Amino acid sequence: MTALVQTVSKSTLLSVVSAIVLGFGIITVAGHVQAATLHDAAHDVRHATGFPCH
Repeated sequence: MTALVQTVSKSTLLSVVSAIVLGFGIITVAGHVQAATLHDAAHDVRHATGFPCH
């Protein structure tokens, strides 16, 4: 039972750390990219998913 609890804890910890690293990476990239580039990328994604944006 103890091994199962340790495995779940390690898996949960790895998931949380991965989410934090990914989140900081996205924020860092979005913070340093030019506003027009970020807008164009979001605009292209909206069109690719079929979401009407204008």
